[in-house]
Amino acid sequence: MSGQKLPGYRFPLAVISYAVWLYHCFTLSYRDVEELLLERGIAVTRESIRTWCIKFSDPFAQGLRHREPRRGSRWHLDEMCVDVGGVKHWLWRAVDEHGAVLDVLLQEQRDTEAARSFFHRLLEEYDVPEVIHTDKLRSDGAALREFPVLHSVEHVQIVSTARCNNLIEQSHRPTRRQEHQQRGFRSRQRAQGFLNLHARITNLHHPARSTVPARHRRHHQQTAFKTWQETVRQAA
Repeated sequence: MSGQKLPGYRFPLAVISYAVWLYHCFTLSYRDVEELLLERGIAVTRESIRTWCIKFSDPFAQGLRHREPRRGSRWHLDEMCVDVGGVKHWLWRAVDEHGAVLDVLLQEQRDTEAARSFFHRLLEEYDVPEVIHTDKLRSDGAALREFPVLHSVEHVQIVSTARCNNLIEQSHRPTRRQEHQQRGFRSRQRAQGFLNLHARITNLHHPARSTVPARHRRHHQQTAFKTWQETVRQAA
């Protein structure tokens, strides 16, 4: 791989972005990415890959977010418990009716203030939805009542055991796999940065399923790769 080099970096941008993409797109460790690059004749240390992922996660995530299409008007919200440095945290996640991730936010609490912070974050980026689906967590309802723009929005509360909110439950699975691969996240800031980019890359490749005809799937993947390359060039 050759191409543009960034000041202070020995490897070209193509190598850096490829390593970051591999780590966030697949369930890989830094060692796995190191070996994949070595197979292609690129000798780089795990520490360098880790540094790249930390430094470029946020600009790449922001670039992808700005390129995403308009999202749906039905929100599905849920929280999952994750371990961060041995401390229990809650990962708040919202997806639309198509399963695309709207946003993720890692917080220490699962109370009304935490729900309010997440709703405020969503409303800064997206239009007011038509319907909001949540579980039976009372904090969600209390937070919704604090936003006048959401008073007319239909709020549907779903019993988690009824498996009626599978869109959000399925969206949690890649995060859980990454958590197991990394043996738990070590810092809140790093976990948030990783999950932001992980969600955006998941959205980028989201429709490429086995049930889609191969021709359409390849076209979608080619478009996704082009979007990623444009994001990398702009972020650099």
